[in-house]
Amino acid sequence: MNRTSTSKEFALNVLVVDVGGTSVKILATGQAESRRFPSGPAMTPKQMVAKVKKLAKDWKYDVVSVGYPGVVLHGRIATEPRNLGKGWVGFDFEAAFGRPLKMINDAAMQALGSYRGDTMLFFGLGTGLGTALVVDGTVVPLELGHLAIRKKTFEDDLGARGLERLGLKKWQRRVEEVTQRFVSALNLDEVVFGGGNAKKLTRLPKGCRMGDNANAFLGGFRLWEEGGGRQLLARSKPRHDRKKAKKGRASRVSSNRSNT
Repeated sequence: MNRTSTSKEFALNVLVVDVGGTSVKILATGQAESRRFPSGPAMTPKQMVAKVKKLAKDWKYDVVSVGYPGVVLHGRIATEPRNLGKGWVGFDFEAAFGRPLKMINDAAMQALGSYRGDTMLFFGLGTGLGTALVVDGTVVPLELGHLAIRKKTFEDDLGARGLERLGLKKWQRRVEEVTQRFVSALNLDEVVFGGGNAKKLTRLPKGCRMGDNANAFLGGFRLWEEGGGRQLLARSKPRHDRKKAKKGRASRVSSNRSNT
């Protein structure tokens, strides 16, 4: 099991639910060990909620954060998941849990937990490709994996199917190529890799760092902080540090362009 801890005291006891294509992981405020159960292509939202409530029956929680592997708009699921069962759009999760609830894309939740400042792109290398941008503390969920190139999407290459088709070495090179494209296009300060397949990377592109899957839980806790964790994080970095970061960003972008 993943071991994690929260460095701050939260006014509310939060249950964080990280829904994935192969497993569902949960953690609550004050708990040191996360818990999990298998998900899979047949799991419905009703089944998910029932299993979470059973697994967390001895935990105390006032509110719930859910990271969902798909498009979330204005706190509501907008599309059915690719790797789970049906019935997720329109499901009343708040009523099912019986608690106030915040829904967010799973990559966005992990990005929020991974964020340290300035402009960061999160790459979730798992069953698919999850992406989210964080700019000065504000999370912008993205679906970069669905962008098409040469009759395929980036997810087709960087997701689990791409890893199986390309093999580890070619997949590694493809990850590096796509990463550099987005670094240049989005003027990024850094890229953070997460997801189950991130650990298979044998090296990291320049300006990138490895995240921790436990950061998804931290992101879920931060959702209930003042401003959803966004403005608080934006104010956390001194201005002089941010000026240095911008200079470094300009230098990296110039270097990336000269190498393409």
